[in-house]
Amino acid sequence: MLRTQACVLLIVTLSGSTALAHDIWISHGSYRSPAGEWCCGAEDCGVVSPGAVKAGAGGYSVRGAVVYGVGVTGNAADGPTRSENVNETVPYSQSLPSPDGAYWRCKRPDGSPRCFFAPPPGS
Repeated sequence: MLRTQACVLLIVTLSGSTALAHDIWISHGSYRSPAGEWCCGAEDCGVVSPGAVKAGAGGYSVRGAVVYGVGVTGNAADGPTRSENVNETVPYSQSLPSPDGAYWRCKRPDGSPRCFFAPPPGS
């Protein structure tokens, strides 16, 4: 019985730490996409290489690597560092002001874009 309780406590603790890391990022900014979706947390959001983004007539052309995980956040709860290539255009109406001046892409579980943060024009 004691062993079962210890296992349950361990699972709850580990699950809670991942959820907490996710929740802190959301809580600090309460970021939502223009469609009203939560942008989610650091495990869902990655830094886009500045060279991969070009401002065009209809929006941002994003062609290149997005880096996600502990290498970006410094938090192991956000998963291993991984890079994914994207090739998409983000309409200006779908972009949000970047809180740190970097380009960020947040994705849904299927990999499609959820939120895109861009530095303010002229910065």
